[in-house]
Amino acid sequence: MRLSELPNIGKTLEKELNDIGIQTAKELKEIGSIDAIIRLSIHGDTCYNKLYALEGAIKDVRWHQLPKEYRQELKGKYDQLKK
Repeated sequence: MRLSELPNIGKTLEKELNDIGIQTAKELKEIGSIDAIIRLSIHGDTCYNKLYALEGAIKDVRWHQLPKEYRQELKGKYDQLKK
């Protein structure tokens, strides 16, 4: 399955993921959103929304459907990475 077939993943994010070696939905799920965002941050800008998009794609939901508490947890992890 192509990455762009997942929720939240458009052609631009798919290319960014491909550029860091993530080619398939299976690979993204195996790597996880946190490790994927770490890899992406080495090669460009990242943000909370991109992390949420990746996590939503892994869970096969639009990122807006992730529970607020879970998004806050992800945001905390992201903030730790940026320190």
